[in-house]
Amino acid sequence: MKIPKVEEMLKAGLHFGHRASRWHPKMKPFIFTQKRGIHVINILKTQEMLKLALDYIGKLAKEDKKILFVGTRDSIKDYTKQIAQDINMPYVCEKWLGGTLTNFNVIKKLIKKYKDLLDQKQAGKLSKYTKKEQLDFDREIEKLDTKVGGLVSLTNVPDAIFVWDIKKEKTAIREAKRKKLPIIAVCDTNVNPDEINYVIPANDDATKGLKLILDLVKEAVVEAKNSNK
Repeated sequence: MKIPKVEEMLKAGLHFGHRASRWHPKMKPFIFTQKRGIHVINILKTQEMLKLALDYIGKLAKEDKKILFVGTRDSIKDYTKQIAQDINMPYVCEKWLGGTLTNFNVIKKLIKKYKDLLDQKQAGKLSKYTKKEQLDFDREIEKLDTKVGGLVSLTNVPDAIFVWDIKKEKTAIREAKRKKLPIIAVCDTNVNPDEINYVIPANDDATKGLKLILDLVKEAVVEAKNSNK
């Protein structure tokens, strides 16, 4: 896979870190310099680590493994959801439900309930109920869609998780570690990358950077799956 050139990554704003006063010392190996009190990420390191992450993602996809995409920030959740749907991978783009990984049997029951209600509605089986009851069913479906709509392709705990903003998604990270799941994550200069198996050092606030990286993830998965045909 062709990794973007330094100029392209700079244009996407991937090199901008946080204020130096907010940095995490464990990110030091990925920091190039400091300008006007802002840390600048070493884009050469980003290229190197991004390639490792994409190679691993491609390997998982080639083996038909499931990667759970996690990104609940308002600025990133729509695109994260879109990419996950494009490559038929599960996602959490609203609130993370405690126990999603560590108590998956409960989540599985919610998924089944959601799918059953959706199937009944699409088959017209809910039309026999009163308007009020149908409205209650619609509300229940909407509620379940928010909670587990992105997890319907999962029959078991995923094989790995991809996280954008490990500070915000700390519960997901904690559960993944408990289940010994590999974690692929974009890490800005204000986080501790020690618990991440595949670190992608980059600005996690850059919208263009988000699209650049997620488009590459999609490409890695598509290429891997096509190679199996």
